[in-house]
Amino acid sequence: MKTMKMPIAKSQRGFSLIELLIASTVGLVVILALTMMFRQALNATFVVTQRAETQQNLRAGMELMMKDLSMAGAGLPSGGLQLATAGGATKVACNQTGTCYVPADTYPNTNFMYGILPGFANGVQNGTVIAAAPAATNDSITSIYCDYNFPLTNFKFTFPSTTQATVAVVNGAVTPNNILAPGGLNVGDLILFLIATPGTGTGSEGTSSALTATAVGEITGIPNNTEILFAAGDELNFNQPAAATNSLANAITTLGGALGAGNQVTACRLNAVTYFLQVPPAGGTVQTPRLMRQVNGLTAIPVADNVINLQFSYDVINSVAGTISPNQSNPLGAGLSPALIQKVNIWIMGQGLIVSGDKAQSMYLASSISTRNMSFCNSYSANTTVCQ
Repeated sequence: MKTMKMPIAKSQRGFSLIELLIASTVGLVVILALTMMFRQALNATFVVTQRAETQQNLRAGMELMMKDLSMAGAGLPSGGLQLATAGGATKVACNQTGTCYVPADTYPNTNFMYGILPGFANGVQNGTVIAAAPAATNDSITSIYCDYNFPLTNFKFTFPSTTQATVAVVNGAVTPNNILAPGGLNVGDLILFLIATPGTGTGSEGTSSALTATAVGEITGIPNNTEILFAAGDELNFNQPAAATNSLANAITTLGGALGAGNQVTACRLNAVTYFLQVPPAGGTVQTPRLMRQVNGLTAIPVADNVINLQFSYDVINSVAGTISPNQSNPLGAGLSPALIQKVNIWIMGQGLIVSGDKAQSMYLASSISTRNMSFCNSYSANTTVCQ
């Protein structure tokens, strides 16, 4: 009788401890490498996104500035306009609460209004130091032009007194007579008046000619849709009704008395637009500077965040040499007239939201704009260069 033998299972050899340690180490290295690659991809994506956002911010601010600067001087008298001086200098970039956004900025050359007012090295509100900015100045700039989007030619102006105008619709052009419509007039707005009295002067051939006066007033009150006030003590110090010359009150008095009987009055709302940088109060969080836009005597509004540097230079006609003086950062300091600015060169620097480590991103955007409405010089004059 045969007996059955049970098969004996052969033992299987497993991994040794050293092999497990090596495999674990290799696996960790692979995981670590993948993690680092993923992190680098995230960082690269973040950097690209931040640069794109910074560039979009800068472009938005640049396009708005270029739009305003392209209009500089439109509707102003050729060469500019002398303002009243008896009551002191007229201010730039102040609102109706007395806040002045640009340090020590008043109209230059004994209160003269040009289409462009360069603001060299005064471009940060309260003179705040921007630590992240490069070792360069921060400038402001003011562009002044008639606002043709709100046509005051639809209204007729008469002056019951030297500090008051009444407004009526011309031939029913606007119904109702709503100067307070959205986009209409506000306290703090500037109105440029051209007042002409026909037939009161004598022309070169003995014929009757018109006398004209041009003046700017700041609105201090709008009691209703038919009345505008230009009282003394306005925040920008334009009105100065006691001034003997160059004020709105003086123009009204000189050309036809208080009622302005027989006078022809045309008007436009001026936009005196100032760009500057502001560093908001911290308020518990880090606040980066921003580009601000302020119009007339109204409150400034932000137009681009994380802007840390703003610079301008100007190509100006030298009326003595009859040539262009290019890249003048401070034309007033160089004795050049802002009325002869032909081109504005703009540099604006932005900073990303994250400002530490390898994620910090800063970039410049530069552009130039010609001042199409500014005065010009005729270099082809027979004798000397003629500037207007």
